Amino acid sequence: MNTPTLQTERLILRKFTEKDIEALYLILADKDANTFLPWFPVKSVGEARLFFETRYVAEYKKPQAYAYAICLKEDNDPIGYIKVDMDEGHDFGYGLRKAFWHRGITAEAAKAVIEQVKKDGVIAYITATHDVNNPRSGNVMKQVGMRYQYSYEEQWQPKDILVTFRMYQLNFDERDKSIFQKYWENSTVHFIETDI
Repeated sequence: MNTPTLQTERLILRKFTEKDIEALYLILADKDANTFLPWFPVKSVGEARLFFETRYVAEYKKPQAYAYAICLKEDNDPIGYIKVDMDEGHDFGYGLRKAFWHRGITAEAAKAVIEQVKKDGVIAYITATHDVNNPRSGNVMKQVGMRYQYSYEEQWQPKDILVTFRMYQLNFDERDKSIFQKYWENSTVHFIETDI
């Protein structure tokens, strides 16, 4: 199974299904939750369905996928998502409806997904980036053992805004000190902050 269901003390992490479109809409339409995400909030259930079909259905057809709905055990309804891309950056990303912020849910889900990725041994590292104006996301990265590597500027699309990102990385082999350089190389403005 390419996306095994995971459980934590409070959460079920599972594939999104056709039955989750309404819940996915609530996640993707949440303006606060989407402030620091690379897409605009969706405006309709139809847009959420298209997102599901183009992102999740396609992802689940791959031999290996880490694309999870974050669900509370009490009702198994999605309140957020968490994923690790299988492209070269192995980008680790997450989003959670504002109503569920500040409860440690994202960090709990992140630890479970990272443990699964590490156990599977398919990839050697994960990276994650956050907008400097969203330090709470960086706190999640630190909580799960990721380390700050560098910062860089990017004209972020489709929002077309200039963002300074901080890049974190976690290598699963502790002897491996390599750093994913693509964001650094692609940006004309890049630097290392010393007070992170």
